Amino acid sequence: MSGIHYRLRTKPEVAIVVNTVVDGTFRQTNLTNESSEYLAKREELRLAEIELMRQRERIAQLRRTLPEGAPLQDYQFQEGPSDLNAGDAPVKAVRLSELFTKPDRSLVIYHFMFGKKQTKACPMCTAWIDGANGIAHHLAQNLDFAVVAAADLPTLRAFARQRGWHKLRLLSAGDNTFKYDLGSENREGAQDSTVSVFTRDADGTVRNAYTAHPRMGPDILERGIDLLAPMWHFLDLTPQGRGDWYSSLEYGTSIPSRTS
Repeated sequence: MSGIHYRLRTKPEVAIVVNTVVDGTFRQTNLTNESSEYLAKREELRLAEIELMRQRERIAQLRRTLPEGAPLQDYQFQEGPSDLNAGDAPVKAVRLSELFTKPDRSLVIYHFMFGKKQTKACPMCTAWIDGANGIAHHLAQNLDFAVVAAADLPTLRAFARQRGWHKLRLLSAGDNTFKYDLGSENREGAQDSTVSVFTRDADGTVRNAYTAHPRMGPDILERGIDLLAPMWHFLDLTPQGRGDWYSSLEYGTSIPSRTS
């Protein structure tokens, strides 16, 4: 079908086939009243979108082929019950290495701008985490995901209850240097949104595979966060990559169980 060329006509009985080349333009609609100027510019845009997609794939490949990341200390966080509505106790200590639920699997942590100098939850971070909560059951098929904040655990969980973040692991790192070491907190306690990806060696050593910030350079202060749009780009941030994620989706699956 893709090799057949259809010529635009005004007669209603002649159908235009979407995703078919018509007069040199790869058609996106069956509308017969699009101007030639519009179609030409739409085709120019389509080709630019293809190049953007290919560039994104090249960048993802660069991430996947990064050399081995730095080994990390096994940071300790605080975590409450998995059921947000069950209150905030008991509180348990959980190590960074314990956030991996399966071997050969990446761990993605979103550094939430909340706590210490950031007395109010960052609205942009909140929007991103809203999205992560919505697709958490899909992400869980290929990676482990957690949200870490400097806020104390009751404060973090109270805000999470307001937002309905019932599908996410929520951790407080207020008493360790995790956020400072990964660059999402300065010595004065100011916070920044950050994404970190971790891997775990066979001997249990956790490594920082990739960390990214909104600030990509002196003249790019915020657009680094676009790496997460849409949210399934989390998969492209991992060494394993997206792989056959599309074909292996299991709709309705839940986050791997854990002991609270």
